[in-house]
Amino acid sequence: MRTGNIPESARAAGLSSREAQIMTLIAAGHSNGQIAERLVLAEKTVKNHVNRIYAKLGVGSRPAAISCWAPAHHDQTDSADEPRHGGR
Repeated sequence: MRTGNIPESARAAGLSSREAQIMTLIAAGHSNGQIAERLVLAEKTVKNHVNRIYAKLGVGSRPAAISCWAPAHHDQTDSADEPRHGGR
């Protein structure tokens, strides 16, 4: 597995590159269904990733995971969104 693109704090938490990608989308406000559609995954697969992310971050909820993740990754959250509005 390539780890070069995984942020240092994600590696420290033990997140895989896919888990870091999903956590970035969660922090950007995407639902599991939206993440599944965007990454061409089954929603159940996304839920499994989310549960592993919670376990690795030591949290039990989406808001808690976001609060752990967001301070270290707040600049990356915007880059996870596709440009939808020309000037964004």
